[in-house]
Amino acid sequence: MPVLPVLVIGIAGLFSVGLIAFWIWMLVDCASNEPSTGNDKLIWILVIVLAGLLGALIYLIARRPQRKAQYGR
Repeated sequence: MPVLPVLVIGIAGLFSVGLIAFWIWMLVDCASNEPSTGNDKLIWILVIVLAGLLGALIYLIARRPQRKAQYGR
């Protein structure tokens, strides 16, 4: 059995698991730490769920630092 295809599949699998873990982390972070003022929490959860990894990345870059500075969490 050639080693290279197995290695590539293993690395791709680990990368995929990491991306899924990142998506879940952002979803849980938004659901548990985002303040419930207005519809912000619901909108961010919808962005993360519907846009997938791109939505999680947008949340990480756009909202999370702002929320940490504003609310300290």
